[in-house]
Amino acid sequence: MHFFRSYFLLLILFSFQTQSQSKKYKIHTVAFYNFENLYDTEDDIFTNDDEWTPNGAQHWTKEKYQQKLKNLAKVISEIGTPENLNSPTLIGGAEIENRNVLEDLIKEPKLLPLDLGIIHFDSPDKRGIDVALLYQKKYFRPTSYSNIPLIIYKKEIPKREEQIEVLDDEIEVKRENKNRVFTRDQLLVSGFLEDEEIHIIVNHWPSRSGGEKATSQFREAAGKLNRKIIDSLQQINPQAKILTMGDFNDGPLNNSIKFGLGAKGVKTEVGEFGVFNPFEELQNKGLGTIAYRDSWNIFDQIIMTKSLIESDFSTYNFWKAGIFSKPYLIQNSGQYKGYPLRNSLSEAGFSDHFPVYIYLIKEVAK
Repeated sequence: MHFFRSYFLLLILFSFQTQSQSKKYKIHTVAFYNFENLYDTEDDIFTNDDEWTPNGAQHWTKEKYQQKLKNLAKVISEIGTPENLNSPTLIGGAEIENRNVLEDLIKEPKLLPLDLGIIHFDSPDKRGIDVALLYQKKYFRPTSYSNIPLIIYKKEIPKREEQIEVLDDEIEVKRENKNRVFTRDQLLVSGFLEDEEIHIIVNHWPSRSGGEKATSQFREAAGKLNRKIIDSLQQINPQAKILTMGDFNDGPLNNSIKFGLGAKGVKTEVGEFGVFNPFEELQNKGLGTIAYRDSWNIFDQIIMTKSLIESDFSTYNFWKAGIFSKPYLIQNSGQYKGYPLRNSLSEAGFSDHFPVYIYLIKEVAK
């Protein structure tokens, strides 16, 4: 059975009817999932992870950690089914403590057959959480990758007496240490999906801790950095195929997405170097990936350049997007009934976010 499935999925073919004519396509699923506090049980003296230890506030034991890995592996292996029987080719992840937890994750029985590669960097986030990209080695070959820091500051003017006491360059050093908001880097990965070059940016933008309005400036800065990365790739190749994915901590209609990044929710409105956000339509339908006070929003999104929404499927292009919200991922009782089934003191859940995905398809000869 495993041999048949592997052989069948080597080409990842599916069919559908278009104008009464049968066509065949290759399909790849691209996914993003906020793993929600994927910590090991060890205390890292350099980060604020104390609560995620056996003696910490979360009572994070080895048994809970292992169950968390099993839970995440089940979800990752199933995202995008049944339209594509194969698991995702590319998986962006967030809230990851270190590379070790990813090494443990890809060894889980449900993921081991996928032979997943890992691209990860440690970021300066005070909680010690990072972003990463997992990929199926048989379909994707990375050629370069880098972590691009988001350097932002709290707005605070030094006191007059402090300015008198120190030189200008010392003021800047003091400002760096005191006012900088340490957050996740943006991960840029370039490589080949089969024989086609593609670029992926994995994000986890600054949170709303402290209030949505008070922290909006930080996510708007993240959007502008994202746009700068995309612009730099398009200067090299105007037709570059670029996906930016992540937990943006903002929805499709917030300023960071609409203006910082410049994303459009309607294909016909996307300009020559613009970007398209298919999750805006899903939000307009009332869907969500995260709930707060019974209000749903789509913080988790996969956004793409115009080069991926062309109608010509002779190369890989966007087909459709979705939110993976199977019943087993949903809390079925209590105060948070209907919400994503997250970690709790009594059990290692899945995540407080639902994962999202898109399909990339290409027509193949019959």
